[in-house]
Amino acid sequence: MSGHGDPAGVRGVDDLVSSEHILNSLERIVLTIFLVVIIIMTVLGNLLVMVALCKDRQLRKKKTNYFIVSLAFADLLVALLVMPFAAIELTTGQWRYGETFCLVRTSLDVLLTTASILHLCCIALDRYYAICCQPLVYRNKMTPVRVTLMLGGCWVIPTFISFLPIMQSWNAIGIEDIIEDRKFSNITNETYCVFLVNRPYALICSAVAFYVPLGLMVLAYQRIYVTAMEHARQIGTLQRAGSAPDSYLSHDQQGSSRMKIETKAAKTLAVIMGCFCLCWAPFFITNVVDPFIHYSVPWQMWTAWLWLGYVNSGLNPFLYAFLNRAFRRAFLMILCCGDERYARQGSYVPSRPYSASANGTSIALRNICYEVPSPVLQQLLKHSYNGDGHCPRLSFIPSRSYSDNGKRILSSELESQDSTGYNTDRLSL
Repeated sequence: MSGHGDPAGVRGVDDLVSSEHILNSLERIVLTIFLVVIIIMTVLGNLLVMVALCKDRQLRKKKTNYFIVSLAFADLLVALLVMPFAAIELTTGQWRYGETFCLVRTSLDVLLTTASILHLCCIALDRYYAICCQPLVYRNKMTPVRVTLMLGGCWVIPTFISFLPIMQSWNAIGIEDIIEDRKFSNITNETYCVFLVNRPYALICSAVAFYVPLGLMVLAYQRIYVTAMEHARQIGTLQRAGSAPDSYLSHDQQGSSRMKIETKAAKTLAVIMGCFCLCWAPFFITNVVDPFIHYSVPWQMWTAWLWLGYVNSGLNPFLYAFLNRAFRRAFLMILCCGDERYARQGSYVPSRPYSASANGTSIALRNICYEVPSPVLQQLLKHSYNGDGHCPRLSFIPSRSYSDNGKRILSSELESQDSTGYNTDRLSL
């Protein structure tokens, strides 16, 4: 990763000591305040996520939350071990901690930021199985052993592109002369923490740390988006087919409300992918291109792209925890010193039960009961339920039932939520 973890030292020495790089007192103060605010917000946000899981037993029941907390830990380490040294080097324009610690700092940078990205990929895959598959499939796929292996992989895999190659200087093979020329300033006799990479390392490292996880995330969230839209359309079909004349308005309001929820959920997924790509795509595109253009990318651009990636570590708590109702409830409990009056403000309020009667056949969706004629129900079961009473398209609805000749089969909402770790909050995060 050319320039990874090295906002000030990856460019030529002449650039580093040029008048463009030297900051006056006011610029240095403003930049320092800005960077300190980013670091503090990242630390506090991720700490709050970790404390919430430790204190709230309900959060510990959901498998996805372990990925979120491990992600918070990785982002917290980025804020504590990587950002401060990058900020000092950026504001002072020099590296004062020696060559060995430069390698350690750079390795930590690659390790922790890659671990953060891999956690985002695992969260996307977990949601794909929970939302797009049946609860039984989710339980078979996301076993405790598999969750543990995925979490371990998020931390072990980055070591093979960070400490192992960097401490062995594999990234410098073939470009030793360029690195040596940029380590020292002939004008100020200062030493800089330079991190340049050769072409093979740039391609392999970028693929493992960004492009492969990005591809998996796009596929997972695209499928979740399609499922959410199909869910909204099927709910609309059910409410139209089951509406009695005297209760059509109530049905219409319920269906419209559900469609709004699904649309909001799909938009939330777009925000997640948009923030991830906005923060990391510029850096990794530049990282791959730079070795092929003789390391001519200006240091100012590297600085902007690198800190944009760091900002993603501060956004993750808001995207993956603060937008989740269960986490918000836990946050209110923590910030309000355990006052349950505030916790209830973030609790889930179930939908108002609704029922209607037509021909004695019913379909219930999350406490909303739609009555449809038997022929319509048979067609829906044939095309959507595959004839076995389970609907992969609607499997993320915690409470559902259908009946045949007055016999109702109901899947428990509590069992579904505990087994999949998912409710409508999971989509809107």
